[in-house]
Amino acid sequence: MKDPLFDLTGKVAVVTGGGGVLAGAMAKELARRGARVAVLDLFEEAARKTVKEIELAGGKAIAVKCNVLDIPSITAAADVVEAAFGTVEILINAAGGNKKEASTSDQMSFFDIPADALRFVIDLNLLGSVMPSQVFGKRMALKGEGVILNISSMNSFRPLTKIIGYSAAKAAINNFTQWLAVHLAQNVSPRIRVNAIAPGFFETAQNKFLLREEKTGDLTARGKQIVGHTPMGRFGEPEDLFGALVWLVSPASAFVTGIVVPVDGGFSAYSGV
Repeated sequence: MKDPLFDLTGKVAVVTGGGGVLAGAMAKELARRGARVAVLDLFEEAARKTVKEIELAGGKAIAVKCNVLDIPSITAAADVVEAAFGTVEILINAAGGNKKEASTSDQMSFFDIPADALRFVIDLNLLGSVMPSQVFGKRMALKGEGVILNISSMNSFRPLTKIIGYSAAKAAINNFTQWLAVHLAQNVSPRIRVNAIAPGFFETAQNKFLLREEKTGDLTARGKQIVGHTPMGRFGEPEDLFGALVWLVSPASAFVTGIVVPVDGGFSAYSGV
């Protein structure tokens, strides 16, 4: 028998950036639990790959091309989703990423980082969550209920070396999560909730070769530092996000809004000694 606290059967969920590793895994988990999932991505082929895997597992999903930095594109995507599945009840803002030119390195001094590179990363991660929340949140408001889940990062709490733009953008996501939670509860409906998950270190296409040597697969010096400062002694696996994900989008968290949940193997609790 399904537990009604965690039951997602028939819910309509949107996952932005759903062609990526972590977002795709979350989309598949929502579908596995009975949600009808719209996988939105700028790269439609990546979205289709996620949808194919969902369908092969018996789930229901559609792929929709969407630019999360363009309101007309988001609106068009919302129309497609509603035509296929009905009113969206769950929005996962998982689109995001970094840019090499917005990070310091041996080749790039902080003093030389171009403003355009920083602007790109901040726009993608912050506005790429704000703008879908505007479009889908407005439609949730018509029904008076829904869940928005933002994807933050552990470097939102303590900035990591090198990734100045990404750290600043994810810190902004935390603030936006709290602000929007209060705004919607007070001005729209207390049944529209907004929370965030802050993953620790997971191996993705974006950071794989920062964590492991490309030729050998061995940990890089940075990878060793990370694992050494993670009490559980490993990187996260996509499945490690599922518990927090399902809790925050299900009735089990009906009285929870405005929080950021670390899923980090203890990284944020460890002082290093």
